[in-house]
Amino acid sequence: MKKRNFVLTGIALGLSVFATSLSAQAAIPNEIVEQGSLAPMLEKAQAAVVTLSVEGKAKANSRSVLPDDIPEEFKFFFGDQFGEQFGGNRGSSRNFRGLGSGVIINADKGYVLTNNHVVDGADKITAKLQDGREFKAKLVGKDEQSDIALVQIEKPTNLTAIKMADSDKLRVGDFTVAIGNPFGLGQTVTSGIVSALGRSTGSDSGAYENYIQTDAAVNRGNSGGALLNLRGELIGINTAIISPSGGNAGIAFAIPSNQANNLVQQILEFGEVRRGLLGIKGGELNADLAKVFNVSAQQGAFVSEVIPNSAAEKAGLKAGDVITAMNGQKISSFAEMRAKIATSGVGKEIELTYLRDGKTENVKVTLQADDGTPTTSKTELPALDGATLNNYDVKGVKGVEISKVQPNSMAAQRGLKSGDIIIGINRQPIESTQDLRKALDEKPSAIALNILRGQNNFYLLVQL
Repeated sequence: MKKRNFVLTGIALGLSVFATSLSAQAAIPNEIVEQGSLAPMLEKAQAAVVTLSVEGKAKANSRSVLPDDIPEEFKFFFGDQFGEQFGGNRGSSRNFRGLGSGVIINADKGYVLTNNHVVDGADKITAKLQDGREFKAKLVGKDEQSDIALVQIEKPTNLTAIKMADSDKLRVGDFTVAIGNPFGLGQTVTSGIVSALGRSTGSDSGAYENYIQTDAAVNRGNSGGALLNLRGELIGINTAIISPSGGNAGIAFAIPSNQANNLVQQILEFGEVRRGLLGIKGGELNADLAKVFNVSAQQGAFVSEVIPNSAAEKAGLKAGDVITAMNGQKISSFAEMRAKIATSGVGKEIELTYLRDGKTENVKVTLQADDGTPTTSKTELPALDGATLNNYDVKGVKGVEISKVQPNSMAAQRGLKSGDIIIGINRQPIESTQDLRKALDEKPSAIALNILRGQNNFYLLVQL
């Protein structure tokens, strides 16, 4: 099989210098036009961007930031070896250090938005501000599939928060400014434009991808940093690049601010990400499908199957429909729609625009719970941090399967292993992650996990 000729790199972005035309100046804030400088805006915005230093212990090449479908020779660009520059080694177990960026979104409570891959596996997190102050920080919650994490600064004082922009209003050609900490050099500012919207990398890792593409000059250490508009408002979290050589190629990606904010609100409200589920299968619309199904659209999400009893079926969607917009915003691809749905909360009502038999229709849909989505136990049970949980239903046995256990995590220390099936808590049957959440909502002081491991059925006592 021919190897991929590009690299998806979990690092943040910088943007190439742009020149403004006279026709574009109407969209530029007056103070920038009058002074001919971004300095006034940056003086306010830079205070909200922090450098995150992380430390932890993990086995070599074990960090989940590396997708399974990335060729081995390209994994350098995801920062694994970057940690070795700070004293790591290639033993079976090693200490790692890393640098990334984050954005303060709540000054009073010290909440910092960043990428999951920046803080993944970290035992110690330190946030350094532009003015030189340093604070200890802790992980509040994360979503691996969307690569978003929420960190909280301990004992926050005199912080500055960024203002969130409505990323759904972005247009190709809008000016952008990126702030981050490339290569540990310190806070750095670069600029560019929005090159495309609703982008996906084409990865088959199962991640939810709906990126802002920019012509960013990006480097390691910018991950989790701010992508701003010219008003100093947050429009995205700098996340990744595509590069044939590991260097900047002018193709960089950021997670839209609306998508990131949806996830943050779920983490703060529920302690976890509770995904919405539409209940369809499909793929990208192409010219052949458009011709066969008599639709005029050239872009959209093609519905190949509607799941019985799903929100989509209840709303009247059918196989062969082409979804072209969500809440009035154009949908350019199935991947974009999938990401927007998955990052919307359970019970949220959305409006879909679709084509059927050459006619445009609109329908409102209330999203259901996606109980089958893998969940990381940091938000479920701190005592089992590091275990990835999935629903299990095989040969009449229902429960919650532990599909992965991070090395040296709390779950690993408790003796849990990949393949374990949780079928009960305190003698109460557990048949899904939803049952698990309900049982833990009672906040018991100790729990007895009923575990199936191969042919063995036993209890694991966990003190909370």
